Amino acid sequence: MAGRDVDMTVALPCIAQFVIVLDATIVAIALPAMQADLGLSTTTLGWVITAYTLVFGGCLLAAGRLADRLGRRRAFVGGLGLFAVASLACGLAPNGAGLLGGRVVQGLGAALVSPAALALVTAARPQGRARARALGWWTAAAAGGGASGWVLGGLLSGLLDWRWIFLVNVPLCAGAAALAPRFLREWRDPAPARPDVAGAVLATAGLGALVLALTLAETAGPLAANTLGALVAAVALLAGLARVEARAPDPLLDRARLRRPGVAGPSAVAAVLTAATTPPMLFCTLHAQHVLGLDPVAAGLLFPPFNLAVVAGSLAGPRVVAAAGERRAMAGGLLAVAAGALALRAVAPGAPALPSLLGGFLLLGAGLGVASVASTARGTAALDPADQGLASGLLATAAQLGTALGLAVLVPLAAAHTRALGGGPAAQVAGFELGFSLAAALAAAAAGTLAVGGLRWGRRRPAGDACRLGGGNPGQLAAAGRRPRS
Repeated sequence: MAGRDVDMTVALPCIAQFVIVLDATIVAIALPAMQADLGLSTTTLGWVITAYTLVFGGCLLAAGRLADRLGRRRAFVGGLGLFAVASLACGLAPNGAGLLGGRVVQGLGAALVSPAALALVTAARPQGRARARALGWWTAAAAGGGASGWVLGGLLSGLLDWRWIFLVNVPLCAGAAALAPRFLREWRDPAPARPDVAGAVLATAGLGALVLALTLAETAGPLAANTLGALVAAVALLAGLARVEARAPDPLLDRARLRRPGVAGPSAVAAVLTAATTPPMLFCTLHAQHVLGLDPVAAGLLFPPFNLAVVAGSLAGPRVVAAAGERRAMAGGLLAVAAGALALRAVAPGAPALPSLLGGFLLLGAGLGVASVASTARGTAALDPADQGLASGLLATAAQLGTALGLAVLVPLAAAHTRALGGGPAAQVAGFELGFSLAAALAAAAAGTLAVGGLRWGRRRPAGDACRLGGGNPGQLAAAGRRPRS
């Protein structure tokens, strides 16, 4: 089993990650159906997405550290259980309050699952080509989950009912949770220090407030009172976190860990990737429905080429990293993302949808897959086996913040440009084109920074140093002074 490219020790965490990332985007196309069925106001409708991303993004760091201390498999199974129950509640929700409550609990479950799942993958494949392939599959599942939301959301809500976008999660999560004790090895810190409760609370509240501020900047405007209030709260809470962490005996965010080469750079790349790819995909969805007048099913069917390109780029990522190195792979992937965003400017009110989007989808998806594999490999290799939950939490938090930041900046700018041109299909397309150009500029700037060596990477560790590459078998862990616990 260990010799295969993928087995259950890798497949189960990948399936779980696919589902939780999927739920961040699958609801987008189904929002009008939810609004009509439950009588939701426009404000409440926006919170269907915000409630999930807010809790998910805010809890990731604390959840990653919790997985290291209490057990990664335990956190993984517990998170799946929460996610399944919350998905059932969302699918059966009789009103908007029930739906929003379910989305909050979904976000908490997702935050528990994501860092634990990646830590389980790196522990199952601690070194060499097997680790690279496992991270390729992991990235394909994560990126493919986000990309597939555009397709599956349209199909499920159009052919069945919007409630099925939530109900389909229940058997998937229940099955993965039931199989986890059989296939996944438990690991937790054998001598955990006293939990940094104050740091966990401040990190969760501060990151949640920051995600909220970025989301409100998109919906209410950057200078709105509630946006500025959330931003001030985020700054105050994160400043308090820095003070608390400087004095904590075993801090949630140790400055020495954050200063290690290979920790900050890959997280920054993860943020740029989501900031440069999520808004263009949203613009394409809006173009298909608002400009071309396609229904949700037809609009969703435009996106499989992007999904396939993400998967292909992720599976090719380990070979690209082996040939070019992690930094060049990230830079090359970002350049492909920039080229793809520029290619999407071919959209026009009367142009055939798929031919005008195809080239951009292929470049954008392939670049996202390759760069995600490289940043995940470098980011998880930078920290020790005992800190893999934290490493995973940092990468996932960066990706969530990148999504929120990209939407908060690019969507309002595109909308303002559309309004300035008087509205209408042609003006909407011009707004989308501005958004595509800004996304391309962001990705190209990050690629240029990598090309000139502006981020700290440090020397590559030897491939055989398994205990520093994010995992290890029991013998390697014992040699490092730690042991796995069941």
